[in-house]
Amino acid sequence: MKKILLLFSIFLLMSGHLLAQQVDFTEFNLENGLHVILHQDNSAPVVTTSIMYDVGGKDGDRERTGFAHFFEHLLFEGSENIGRGEFMKIIPANGGSFNANTSQDRTYYYESFPSNKLELGLWLESERMLHPVIDQVGVDTQNEVVKEEKRQRYDAPYGKLLKVLNENLFKVHPYKDENIGKMEHLDAATLEEFMAYHKTYYGPNNAVLIVAGDIETEETIELVKKYFDEVPRGNEVVRNFPKEEPITENIRAKAYDRNIQ
Repeated sequence: MKKILLLFSIFLLMSGHLLAQQVDFTEFNLENGLHVILHQDNSAPVVTTSIMYDVGGKDGDRERTGFAHFFEHLLFEGSENIGRGEFMKIIPANGGSFNANTSQDRTYYYESFPSNKLELGLWLESERMLHPVIDQVGVDTQNEVVKEEKRQRYDAPYGKLLKVLNENLFKVHPYKDENIGKMEHLDAATLEEFMAYHKTYYGPNNAVLIVAGDIETEETIELVKKYFDEVPRGNEVVRNFPKEEPITENIRAKAYDRNIQ
């Protein structure tokens, strides 16, 4: 019986190794610090262009929480060359889909298109990085959008679970704060504060561009340079978070949610 179990275990290990897929990719840096990763897969005529910024809910003034998530929304407002609200019309009009999300550590944007629209995806993301329009109209609009998201997701039954969990796990590190931030912080923030936050965290040297799908690698390298070489390098991001004391015993906590009957 032991021999059978041993042979079965070896078979499972070998099967996992054989089924593991190796992903080939090309990566390089532009002179402005943008890190680029390209993966060519010509099995289907689609391509995804995405950018991940090294900024999340943990970053920024603790009296201005929620800025990273706010910018996830705000950077869809438009650019110097894309009218307000047009960003989200251009993509589906060209057969594409898109989304974005923010965690405590990063913000991620992507568009998926038919592969003959690769250049459009690169242009859209370069516009978001190089020419975003950050004005009071956009801030006021997205402030209401974020408040509605909070009502639907965070103020819903069990929506406080992560908040309570993080408040008990972290006492001084910014992970203790909700990713969406406090609404009073967003209400009190000035346009100048939003612009300063963008200048700090959204430079090419604080981002990774990923293009994957039905591409030709050498051609895509030239297109990346065409659309992103001119983006000026940003200041280096410096972080100095407070250190948590080790958790050495069980934590038991109670929380009450008025939205649960």
